[in-house]
Amino acid sequence: MKMKRNPITNAVYKALMTGFVASSALGTVALAQDNDEDQGVEEQGKITVTGSRIKRSDVEGALPVTVITREQIELSGESTAADFLRNMTFNSAGSLRPASGSSAQAEASLNLRGIGASRTLVLIDGRRMAKAPGTGSTQDLNTIPMGAVERIEVLSDGASAVYGSDAIGGVVNIITRDDYEGAEIMIGGEEVSIPENGGDSEMGSILFGAAGDRSNITVGMSWNDREIIFARDLPWSAGTGASLFGNNFSLVDPDTGELTFSFLPVNEDACNFEGTGFFTAGGGLCRYDFTTVSADEASISNRSLFTRSSYEINDDWELYADASYAKTESFGRYAPVPEGRYLNNPLNPIFESITPTSPNNPTNPNSPLYNPDLGLAPQPVDWWHRFDAVGPRDSTVGTSLTDVVLGTLGTIGNAEVEFGIRNTNNVRTDTGRNYLYKPAALRLIESGEYQLWDPFSPQSQAALNEMRITIFRESKYDQSEIFGNVAFDIFDMANGPASMVIGAEYREEKYLDQYDPLSEAGLIGGSAGNSAGGNRDVTSLFAEVLFPVLDNLELNLAGRYDDYSDFGSEFSPKASLRWQPLDTLTVRASYGQGFRAPTLDILTSKPAFSADSVRDAATCTVQIGDPDEPCQINALVVANQNLTAETSDQFAVGLAYEPVDWFNMSVDYYDIEIEDRIRSFSSQDLVNYPDRAPVGLGCERDSQGLITQCVRGFANQGVYQVSGLDFNFRFNYDLLGGSISHNLQVSHMLDQKVSLIDGTLSDDLVKTPGLPEQRAQLMTQYAYGDFSIGYNINMIGDQNGDDDWAPVGTWVTHDVQLNYFAPWDGKFTIGVRNAGEKFPPIDQGFQDARDYDFNLYNGYGRVTYARYTQTF
Repeated sequence: MKMKRNPITNAVYKALMTGFVASSALGTVALAQDNDEDQGVEEQGKITVTGSRIKRSDVEGALPVTVITREQIELSGESTAADFLRNMTFNSAGSLRPASGSSAQAEASLNLRGIGASRTLVLIDGRRMAKAPGTGSTQDLNTIPMGAVERIEVLSDGASAVYGSDAIGGVVNIITRDDYEGAEIMIGGEEVSIPENGGDSEMGSILFGAAGDRSNITVGMSWNDREIIFARDLPWSAGTGASLFGNNFSLVDPDTGELTFSFLPVNEDACNFEGTGFFTAGGGLCRYDFTTVSADEASISNRSLFTRSSYEINDDWELYADASYAKTESFGRYAPVPEGRYLNNPLNPIFESITPTSPNNPTNPNSPLYNPDLGLAPQPVDWWHRFDAVGPRDSTVGTSLTDVVLGTLGTIGNAEVEFGIRNTNNVRTDTGRNYLYKPAALRLIESGEYQLWDPFSPQSQAALNEMRITIFRESKYDQSEIFGNVAFDIFDMANGPASMVIGAEYREEKYLDQYDPLSEAGLIGGSAGNSAGGNRDVTSLFAEVLFPVLDNLELNLAGRYDDYSDFGSEFSPKASLRWQPLDTLTVRASYGQGFRAPTLDILTSKPAFSADSVRDAATCTVQIGDPDEPCQINALVVANQNLTAETSDQFAVGLAYEPVDWFNMSVDYYDIEIEDRIRSFSSQDLVNYPDRAPVGLGCERDSQGLITQCVRGFANQGVYQVSGLDFNFRFNYDLLGGSISHNLQVSHMLDQKVSLIDGTLSDDLVKTPGLPEQRAQLMTQYAYGDFSIGYNINMIGDQNGDDDWAPVGTWVTHDVQLNYFAPWDGKFTIGVRNAGEKFPPIDQGFQDARDYDFNLYNGYGRVTYARYTQTF
């Protein structure tokens, strides 16, 4: 007796196997119905769906999997796979995207459930993407070619037992196009309304496929270019930069050498440089408006080439080869170097106070800076200077990812066998221009050859080449792996055979993040970070068994053993049930345990300097005159060799229901609890709770109680709890001679709590700044003859305020798309995202270094796009 397949499954099966979806929307659904319930498994075939390695005829399995088709991706209007993935409702709190001035400038990541991008696993055709060299812990979505994506499968509960240790938050499996016959060309572009200059993009793809009696090949290329966006072109940030690192000085106690933090302005002439960011503010202080120079969003350019091919050796065996090459280039610009003794790198504090006899000392009567009205006796001073004459800090980042998989599929008796090898090379280079060589700057300032009062003078220009320097960083994250598995029926049961898959994987990871020698030595001004690197190999054994217990009940048991060469070993079990009490109703539940080993970047990094912002009454009172406002302190970021793995318990239960032909729905509950959480202890954590600091971490203070530096990093601490609900409602019906579909996808977070540094469990973090309670999307498409119209409503929920951030209201945008299908197999698409030109929530919610939550929202305004696709 064969397991029943409900109507939802029949429809999804056809969508997955044929690629045809008529007016579908987010979720495991297609509109076509198949009422022939007697059609056998042998006729329909079996497929593998994300979350299980056992092939089955029923797509609506025991785990919550959302299938997103290529048509749905195109309907969204997004131009890159990275942007589409980041805007899914499952990406609860947003995630990293290309930002100028960031050490991860060219990367984009995914953060399912808001519990950390390193706990989200992204797969390509069922195999894990290599980690991004720039972060060492997350995967870069920018390397995914949009033209290669056939569909996306999102497993919204953890799958450590199936795919590996870093799948605690969920799994996203990118299925690429294969078995394609013909050719397809797409070209397009989009224009943003904010800003007026920059942010526009161009994109395109070419796809070709051919098949013979025993072989097939699919080859394609994809490209996308987005322009840089400067802060000065954004209405909310232009003219808002007011850094104290302009041209100011502070007095130094000649006996102790400690700063008094009395900010005094250099004379007016030393701040009046036309056409620059220098300006005079209250109290005569000389500040610097960094928004006149810096970019808000880096440019990004992607090029990729991909191919999939297979060859049938005979009726039992097939060879396959998948290969791809992706190249990304990015350009970012940051304001010129701010520097002074106060920002001394604790790794190499080479800067000293300016002596009383230096021409650059405003207390020196012989200095052009001398102001007798201040009544200051000659004494050492510290300077707060912006090296605008050196030029803006420019960063050019390039990444190249090569991924090759060779494998074979076949049968031995009644067993299906697969084994293969894979090699991934991921290389990143970062060239930074117009940085400061600090030893030269110190000498030139003390001697007066570089004139703080007139940095643009010919004399100062002669000194610039001595202090201006280009820095370099090269990063690699390579993976080599061997894999194999065998699937077979172990015994017959009353309702069908019990099926099993067993397999093994061996993976070597090589990570290197190498800074140039001068940066490593702490001799570069305007830069932070330090080298890291290490190797590990992971040996994995896994097994999965499917038992058809009853005609309408399946039990799935899975387990995975991972052994890390540098960490140790762990076992991850999982059990799941699928019950179909009615042909139209499927109920599912699962429970599993998992773990996540510490990533190589935080285990192997060398000590690195960071300028951190903290609230500390003693330090900030002296530094800026206000105990309640944040001020900047020096920090040293260190690795922790004593980190242990974090473990997790995960539970999910849900149902899928189709009461009538034109409506179906699903609802799923998830609950994840992480123990021994790997967390970063910030400088503020260490300031607030010095007695709770892990061994080796803490803040150091001088005789006045002022912070001289904080040593911070990662450690294991406490638990992380998160739970929520996912809803999916789908309607499909005929209207006015055409067909219409609606799909409402809602991710609702019930609670999220973490252990605090004081040892207590936090209050519920849901709706705190940066963590909305809901993300939702309503997609509607109406098809009539040669035309189709799409209309999407996107919603990010409101967030409450706190002591640091103002509350933010619900953010809703509207998208519209029109398609015309020409009789010559051409397709014209025009559309608008955010048709109402809604601004991001400025000065509301979590802001970090931007005026809004940069990872959760975007500042493009109205995005108008046009594309043309020709199929041959």
